[in-house]
Amino acid sequence: MSQTAFRTHHATEVTEALVGQKVTLAGWVDRRRDHGGVAFIDLRDNTGLVQIVIYDEEVARPLRSEFVVQVTGEVRLRPEGNENDHLATGRVEVVVEELKVLAKADALPFQVSTALENESENKLPGEDVRLKYRYLDLRRPSMQRNLKLRSDMTRAARHALEEMDFTEVETPTFIKSTPEGARDFVVPARLVPGSWYALPQSPQLLKQLLMVSGVERYYQLARCYRDEDFRADRQPEFTQLDMEMAFVDQEDVMAMAEKVIAAIWKSAGYEVQLPLPRISWQEAMDKYGSDKPDLRFGNPLVDLTEYFKNTPFRVFQAPYVGAVVYSGAADLPRRQFDAWQDWARQRGAKGLAYVQFTADGTLKGPVAKNLSEEERNGLMEATGAKPGDAVFFAAGHKESSQLLLGAVRVEIADRQGLLKPDDFAFTWVVDFPLFKPTDDPDDDDVAVGHSKWTSMHHPFTMPSADWIDKFDKDPEHAMSDSYDIVCNGEEMGGGSVRIHRDDIQDRVLNVLGIDPEEAKEKFGFLLDAFKYGAPPHAGIALGWDRTVSILAGADSIRDVIAFPKAGGGRDPLTGAPAPISDEQRAETGVDYDPEADEA
Repeated sequence: MSQTAFRTHHATEVTEALVGQKVTLAGWVDRRRDHGGVAFIDLRDNTGLVQIVIYDEEVARPLRSEFVVQVTGEVRLRPEGNENDHLATGRVEVVVEELKVLAKADALPFQVSTALENESENKLPGEDVRLKYRYLDLRRPSMQRNLKLRSDMTRAARHALEEMDFTEVETPTFIKSTPEGARDFVVPARLVPGSWYALPQSPQLLKQLLMVSGVERYYQLARCYRDEDFRADRQPEFTQLDMEMAFVDQEDVMAMAEKVIAAIWKSAGYEVQLPLPRISWQEAMDKYGSDKPDLRFGNPLVDLTEYFKNTPFRVFQAPYVGAVVYSGAADLPRRQFDAWQDWARQRGAKGLAYVQFTADGTLKGPVAKNLSEEERNGLMEATGAKPGDAVFFAAGHKESSQLLLGAVRVEIADRQGLLKPDDFAFTWVVDFPLFKPTDDPDDDDVAVGHSKWTSMHHPFTMPSADWIDKFDKDPEHAMSDSYDIVCNGEEMGGGSVRIHRDDIQDRVLNVLGIDPEEAKEKFGFLLDAFKYGAPPHAGIALGWDRTVSILAGADSIRDVIAFPKAGGGRDPLTGAPAPISDEQRAETGVDYDPEADEA
């Protein structure tokens, strides 16, 4: 409903149908232009812009950018030739009869107006300034669209889940610290000195308890907290769309999630074809060098380990040799190939070997002279390259080499303009390992136990049926009933079938090096619940910030969060985190000494 105490219409509701009628509008001065005693004001509200015409110079003179005004006037057609086809209201304008300044604005730290090169990024300040004045940054139409999109997506997800008889249940924010793969944020309990609450990394154990409680279909938009080292596209607090079901298997959960995803994308005007494709974790790593492959383009990796098994080139005498083709790149200047070496070294690699196939098929490049004649002659066919292409290689440990080539593959696609944000390539990644080694230098997850193995997802993931009887005898190869949903090379969400039998849970914890005493202390409440009849259950959670950013085509999840944190978890707007007073510290009990208390 547009009509309120301050307006009869929103800006974009002022159309040709209202010509000759009086309207009252309210909003911000986006910009002003003066032409021979007549002032033109672009009035902005959350729907868009409408042009206001002021003939009284005394009324117009005080107005500045971002003043909040209320305008009453008559709608008329713009003079012929002055129409603006880029605006929804570009054929009309409002001639001011009365204007009230509702609030003034100081000189702006940066320009909010949509008129400056259509919000060109080079007109925006650095992110710290944007976040410090986030209330101004959010006035920009692109940010308004993102917030509206997020709201529409939330509504669509809720509607889809409620149609499938899900119940929305809120779970606590103050819980007990449990091992889930990252560090907890902890809160001192003032009333219990020396004790602490933890903020949930996810509602994992609580939603499993809801399954035991007979809530067979649960969901919530859950706030989650993880104390992780800063990464460009992570936040210490985030939202996930959490869904759990009882008496289901993996197929049931995936079918449910597909319906939710299709409904979310439909709310933004896109049709998603179901069922979604699937790829195994191993195939994703082998073909695309990533467990979250971007399938908007092809160009899979080529395994050349067998091809180079007898190579004289020492670098390729490795457990794994792989390659990726850079089509049409043979004629790139040497400095660009040198820049690729720097690019690779920034990712922890020693460099990036390459060859070039000239237009006549001649092989050149630094690697070529180190290969045998037989290897040189067959390399174009082995890699699938064509004359005019370049080929990058990685050799060494299989997984790290594949990850490097996977990153090269995406970087090539980006440079070739293949990463279109409004193309959406979904896939399920299935058949994940149950465990992963704790000594992986590229993995910054916190091990959940004390052995050489930690959980690939979390310690409550069910081993796959083929491995239930033997996963603890061969943890390296054990597989799980878990699944991730990926879109455009981003992990949108993930889930698994959960362990509902205490004997299987005990064996998993034993592999992780968590003894019964520690298990009882950390999550004995869940293990106790399993003794009273736990149904088979499974679930999935979508990272809501990332899902919105994918659909919005945003460069960062911070652009779809109203008040995000900057690097290091800082909030430039409020100044958090900040020191507390001595009085507050004393009240929290963080310095509580039980021995002093006993004395």
